[in-house]
Amino acid sequence: MEDPTSQSNAPFGQTPFGNSPGIPPKNWLVESILVTLFCCLPFGIVGIINAASVNSKYAMGDYAGAQAASATAGKWTKIGFFVGISVYVLYILFFVVLGMGGAMMSNYR
Repeated sequence: MEDPTSQSNAPFGQTPFGNSPGIPPKNWLVESILVTLFCCLPFGIVGIINAASVNSKYAMGDYAGAQAASATAGKWTKIGFFVGISVYVLYILFFVVLGMGGAMMSNYR
């Protein structure tokens, strides 16, 4: 009988038990930080928290957990980005477009 602690005959990139981790999933950390700084603070923070757990879960061998954390981080980062863009568009609409209309009306008094 072979010693279980010896080197296995598993192909490169695979564990001896048949689980193939492959490459680590995208962690979305940089994108989450940028969304937090420039777009939407609450959603970006949720993205950062999930993005930070991707690499640690992958390193511990929790490949399904790393995939789930990556998907959640991506979801919240995208939500934060689009909410932030929407707020900027509404800001421009209300204060620039409507503000100029108010300034034009003051000329008629």
